[in-house]
Amino acid sequence: MNLMLEKSVSCPYCAETIEVIIEVLDESQQYIEDCQVCCRPIVFHINLEFDGATSVTLYTENDSF
Repeated sequence: MNLMLEKSVSCPYCAETIEVIIEVLDESQQYIEDCQVCCRPIVFHINLEFDGATSVTLYTENDSF
């Protein structure tokens, strides 16, 4: 199940809303993509829920989790 999901997200640094395209894989994933406005690195966590829904969580590079 590789789907392309277009999503509006808010940058954790500059708070601007940006459009991103996320490739949804069969498992949870993490990757880094630079903000289109402030160019700072955003950590994306993509999780697949048990009901098939996809959740997207954003963190700054310095956030600990």
